[in-house]
This record gives sequence, structure tokens and C-alpha cells, in this order.
Amino acid sequence: MLRLSLMIALITAGAAQAETAKAVVAGGCFWCVESDFESVPGVTGVVSGFTGGSVENPTYEQVSDGGTGHYEAVEITYDPAQLSYAQLLQMFLRSVDVTDAGGQFCDRGDTYRTAIFVANQAEKDIADAALATAEADLGQPVVTPVLQAQTFWPADAYHQDYYLQNDIVLTRRGPKTKANAYKFYRESCGRDARVRELWGDAAPFAH
Repeated sequence: MLRLSLMIALITAGAAQAETAKAVVAGGCFWCVESDFESVPGVTGVVSGFTGGSVENPTYEQVSDGGTGHYEAVEITYDPAQLSYAQLLQMFLRSVDVTDAGGQFCDRGDTYRTAIFVANQAEKDIADAALATAEADLGQPVVTPVLQAQTFWPADAYHQDYYLQNDIVLTRRGPKTKANAYKFYRESCGRDARVRELWGDAAPFAH
């Protein structure tokens, strides 16, 4: 009886795992991409972190200083029954400046470039098709690359759900909660304004 219960538990756990999938994308500031996709139905979790580089278990400071090869990225866990990989990528590409190879918005440098990281040929085919559609819709060359997935390294807890945190931090405009500092950063960086300029009503997250 115990063996049967264990088998049922293992089967149930396997089924639960099969009900979710992961996607890794880089879209500039990982706080912004995280906040965007945590609002999407079918997304069950978003983690800010780093990928694409050669340094193991990198810190935020190491990546920011350059030389690691890492992108700021997010790992999105989603339910394929509610949200397809193609739909997720369609939203992602319309939430960034796919024409900018030097960074994103006010954040410049290799760390802030856009990219889609794929784990297999099926994902690559979907990503390539999504890029082709985005380029046709936009009428401009798209520079966002499709790259082979590498180890995704989560950032430390300080950087997770930053846009929701109420801890006080010191900014150029005085003390603010992290959430309010994030809102100020996003607005002053011009992210939403540029995305609206590029994509208009097709931009899914522009405020």
C-alpha cells in the first residue's frame, strides 16, 4: 500500500512538472521585464538573474562592471495550457526596443542587450518565426538575437520583485520605497515612451 501511494505521489509530481515550462529572455533592466510578465495570465513565476556569460554564480556588481559576458535576464515559468511559447515571445518582443543593439533605453552596454535564449530546436524555430513577424510588423530591421540557452543564475534576493518592495532607499530625490524608486526609474529611463513609439497599441505593457 505504501509503495502504491509513493508511485501515485511520483506520478502526480511528474504531471505537475509537465504542466509548466520555462522561457529565458533578456530585455534590458530585469526588474522591468519581471514586473511586466508577472502580470500575464498563465505566468506562474518570474526570476531575475543573469545568463549568456562565462562567470559562474555572478554577482550583480560583477555583471554591472562588465567583462562577464552575462546579460541581465529573466526566467519565466508559465503554463503552456494557458500561454504558448509563441505568445510569450510575441509579447516580449513588443515590450522592448528590438532595433537597439547597444542596450535598452537609458541602460547602455552589453549587459542590457536583448536576446531570446532557446533550449532546443523547437524553441529556436518559434523564436525565429516570432522575430520575422516582429520585423514585418515593425517595418524595420530587428537586431534581437536567438542564442543557445546557458545556465541561468538567479540574482540575489534584493533584486527579486524589486518593483513591489517597500524598503526605503536613498535616491537623488530623497528617500523612497524601492517600489516608488522603480517607478521613477522606469519613467525617467523612457522605457514605456520608446516602446509606445515603436509598437503603438501593440505594446502590451507600456504604461
